[in-house]
Amino acid sequence: MSANEGSDAEPAHPNAEQEVIAVDAQDQEQGTVNRLDAHTGDGVRHRAFTALVFDGDGRVLLAQRAPDKRLWDTHWDGTVASHPRPGQGQKEATRERLVDELGVTPDQYNDLRITDKFEYKRYYENAGLEWEVCAVLQCTLDEVDLAPDEEEVAGRLWADYDHLHQHPAWYRQLRLCPWFEIAMRRDFD
Repeated sequence: MSANEGSDAEPAHPNAEQEVIAVDAQDQEQGTVNRLDAHTGDGVRHRAFTALVFDGDGRVLLAQRAPDKRLWDTHWDGTVASHPRPGQGQKEATRERLVDELGVTPDQYNDLRITDKFEYKRYYENAGLEWEVCAVLQCTLDEVDLAPDEEEVAGRLWADYDHLHQHPAWYRQLRLCPWFEIAMRRDFD
């Protein structure tokens, strides 16, 4: 009999079934940690990425996180963000998330590149935290057809990247994810 079978205990959160890569401040691997454990209590520093996808006119594709995301639900993010699995590189993980979340395939872009990396730690309400060494990746779509997965992405918005950076107060109603705000600020510094 499993731990939850025959009891009133809530089923484990899906993140409890995944591992992320624990890292030190220099992004050197320190083993793996349960994804849920990495995002609760005091957290565990781990590897992550955020990808900013642009169109040919310099607009960035913002994606609204689905309402049932555990952290930063319904907040607006750079195009995709997640964690590479053990043994997976940042570019490979990004390509996978672009397909899974938005239906964007590698033949729609050819310039995926890592542009930055930073560490941050932010708490979200009483639900948990992010403590990540986050790589920033960027690419430009040649063709902007999208097929979003509504379990991942609640909404999409193409925003002029320069304008968004220059006038953040004008976009305040979007409630941007902290890692996206950091990545954008650093992109212009």
